[in-house]
Amino acid sequence: MSGVWLFQNGVMRLDNPEDRQPNGDKKKRSSNSAGKRKELVYLPTGQVVKSYQSLEQLLRGLGWERYYGGDADLIQFHMNNNSIDLISLPRDFSRFNSIYMYDIVVKTPNVFYVRDV
Repeated sequence: MSGVWLFQNGVMRLDNPEDRQPNGDKKKRSSNSAGKRKELVYLPTGQVVKSYQSLEQLLRGLGWERYYGGDADLIQFHMNNNSIDLISLPRDFSRFNSIYMYDIVVKTPNVFYVRDV
């Protein structure tokens, strides 16, 4: 990832010259930089997570509990063993992308996997 970090109007962003078209406009990027869709897989059964309802059932089986009291735009889960781990997901499942999937993978080692579709 190359480019220059810019701080403008209180916001920091990476400006990448490779993302510019010849006329100077920004190229549109897909939600996935590689252009590939990802899916979250529950390894013990090979089940693909297709809804928050199914994800919540799987996480509950692993000791995660729903956390209420946070941001209204997020669905959050925490471990019931006084761990500081917190999984935060966008309330709208259509915005559930690989960033959130990898967060789940890191916090539940050897249970979930992210694969290309």
